Amino acid sequence: MDNLSRPVVLVSEVGPRDGLQSIKSVMPTAAKLRWISALAAAGLKEIEVGSFVPARLLPQMADIREVVAHALTIPGLHVAVLAPNLRGSQSAFEAGVHKLTLPVSVTNEHSMANIRKTTEQMIEEVRAIVALRNAQFPGVQIEAGVSVAFGCTIAGTVSDDQTMRMCLAMAECGVDEVGLSDTSGYANPAQVRRLFRRLQTELGSKAGGAHFHNTRGQGLANVVAALEAGVATIDASQAGLGGCPYAPGATGNIVTEDLAFLLEAMGYDTGIDIDALVAARSILAEALPSEALYGHVQDAGLPKGFRYADGRAPSAPQPEGCLLGVAQ
Repeated sequence: MDNLSRPVVLVSEVGPRDGLQSIKSVMPTAAKLRWISALAAAGLKEIEVGSFVPARLLPQMADIREVVAHALTIPGLHVAVLAPNLRGSQSAFEAGVHKLTLPVSVTNEHSMANIRKTTEQMIEEVRAIVALRNAQFPGVQIEAGVSVAFGCTIAGTVSDDQTMRMCLAMAECGVDEVGLSDTSGYANPAQVRRLFRRLQTELGSKAGGAHFHNTRGQGLANVVAALEAGVATIDASQAGLGGCPYAPGATGNIVTEDLAFLLEAMGYDTGIDIDALVAARSILAEALPSEALYGHVQDAGLPKGFRYADGRAPSAPQPEGCLLGVAQ
């Protein structure tokens, strides 16, 4: 398959932010830096390395400036962070990040629980953040991550029109892209396909990527639906770490390793070395021994005869097949 016929999908790793902020353990800074380096070495081109929030609220992010400084030394890595307000955004800009994600909830209920602002207040906050970027930090990309876009555990059902109203408001504020987040793990493939197609129709080039949680086991099915709708950026977290602490019951991002296998097996070029990615899990296991690590590829391995979308062979030996019991 030549380069022109291979669609490219960007896997944006959010484990160092969404993963770590959602667990009780605090990952030592030295281990966090090794982990980010290992993720980048495995071929991940964009990593959300943390969030600019008060350490008293999220002690897991107390070392964010040191983490950003380290990530910026990694050649070719697009360094992303999250910030919930103007103060955090200014700190992120000053730290030299490449991309800033702003969490903007569709429902007032989730917005108040998550960032203590109404949706209308957050729209004005985004407007001020974009103005600051335009005036002083024009090189930084701003993404609005529209939370609870498919449903909210606090408010309940979210209509397509509700979600699109917030997406259009974000575009009008001047953000560079608007992504949809299944914060509560409510989405189903039909809904995903429908909403992303509408997002692209109404926002054009500002239509962004997808952020799914696997709370109800629909994560990778929703990825396939997003791909069918033309989405080219998918968030994931190594070992499925994370989830929104203000969305009750909504834990578990989709697993980066499983996502990379899905994409490559379907012919999408990610540039990721899955064996190297799986090896990076050892840093998590060592630094966070009390945390559950999820996923399937690390247990089953890559299928015999597997090739990446660009024709590469896996770097680690492949399994010999089913040798025990009676295979069906």
